[in-house]
Amino acid sequence: MPGTVLLLAASPVGKGCLVDAASVLPVLAAVAPSVLSGTETANVVELADPLEPQAVLTRLRAAATSPGPLTMFVTGQLQLDRRQRLPHLALARTTPATVRYTAFPWHWVTEELRLRPPGLTSVFVDLHTDADTWTHLAGRPLAVGPATALYGRVAPPPPRRTVAQPTYMRAVATILRSGHRPPLLQLHQQALTRTSGEDAAARPGAADLLFAPGQGGPGAPAPAAAPAAVVAETGAPPFPPGPGQSWAGQPWPPAPAFTTVTSPPPLPQAPPPAPPAPFASPAPQAPPPAPLPSAPLTPHGPPPGAPSRGEPSASPGSHQPVPPRPMAVAIPGQASPQESSPSSDPHGEITAAVRAGRHGEAVGLAGRREEEALRAYGPGSEQVLHWMEVRADLAMLAGDPERSCRIWLAVAVARLDAGQAADAPEVESAVDRAHHQWGRVDDPARARELGAELARLRLRVPGRREGALDHVQEQLRQLQTQA
Repeated sequence: MPGTVLLLAASPVGKGCLVDAASVLPVLAAVAPSVLSGTETANVVELADPLEPQAVLTRLRAAATSPGPLTMFVTGQLQLDRRQRLPHLALARTTPATVRYTAFPWHWVTEELRLRPPGLTSVFVDLHTDADTWTHLAGRPLAVGPATALYGRVAPPPPRRTVAQPTYMRAVATILRSGHRPPLLQLHQQALTRTSGEDAAARPGAADLLFAPGQGGPGAPAPAAAPAAVVAETGAPPFPPGPGQSWAGQPWPPAPAFTTVTSPPPLPQAPPPAPPAPFASPAPQAPPPAPLPSAPLTPHGPPPGAPSRGEPSASPGSHQPVPPRPMAVAIPGQASPQESSPSSDPHGEITAAVRAGRHGEAVGLAGRREEEALRAYGPGSEQVLHWMEVRADLAMLAGDPERSCRIWLAVAVARLDAGQAADAPEVESAVDRAHHQWGRVDDPARARELGAELARLRLRVPGRREGALDHVQEQLRQLQTQA
């Protein structure tokens, strides 16, 4: 039976816009309809920044009456109307004063889907809110009806004068672009793990409201241990500076998306780890990895002595490539679409190793998978890039920003060399993460070296945040002065 897919992205025009919702549609539209729906054939309906609530209702009603499976991907922002204080999906013409007349009431979604057969309807949401709506939803979780599975997140208000990015929905789309559609709960978990580090850096403070069926019921928030809450819970960076350190703009960062590079003095009480390369200055000991959720989400750290130069640090192995299950934080790539039994899931093995404190084993597993993908698919393939990104995130959460930065730079260059556009989300994401990790490198010599590479890459990939190249160049000048 053919499926139906409804892609809806909406946000107001002008100052009231909280999220660049429509930016995710090209990524979703690049996914095969059969993968979006999980059926052999599917009809896809796309609504980009619709103007009228009735137009949205017409398309929703048509999709809801289709006999086969229905999957909805909704990206945008929620606002309350002033009279009834009910959540509405803001549309292109919505203003705070006209929510009741120009926005789409969320309870219409529940009403239209309530008669659908159980098990045939899934809704993925990536929604942002203003302060009033965020407070309202904290006590009244979003719902789509008992017969519908709701996945996704509602994000708190972004910083002032900042337009947020739909990172969760973009991660969902990126995973699906591989051609493999994992079980929906795993897809949800993978998207959360990919985005948690990026969201925590760009929007410190309250954790997202997370939704997944089977965790308090459809439409109920997921447990607080989900990865989006790991580093955003207190508003502090996952590896806060110790006494005497001077990262400008604490807690994180001094300006949207960037951390100022400085040269913090060494901490005498922290024993230095094994140096990542000859002549590297000792860095403060990394704190233990953040606690992981009970679900098999991907791990948080390589060994402190992992090599910090070069590309893959893999070791030989004999496993066959398998599809990704729950994976590391903020990974824009995707692994092999082949099927795999749970016992051979490398992400689960990596998670178990990290939980047990066997970080060397974890990075070794990722390295072996990367080598296997290299042999099977060749350099520059999505499978190889996926495992490079896993290693980059392991390094990030282990407190090895130099190694993480190097790998993210290599990922970005590999994607560009493979013909991906400089404004492709995966390329921009890799450069942004390299930039972010560069801001945490303690050793001035290493920071100067990596900064020069980052500046050359920023000339090709300026990113969506204005001033990225200027920021790198300014920090490089400061580092030269310190030298």
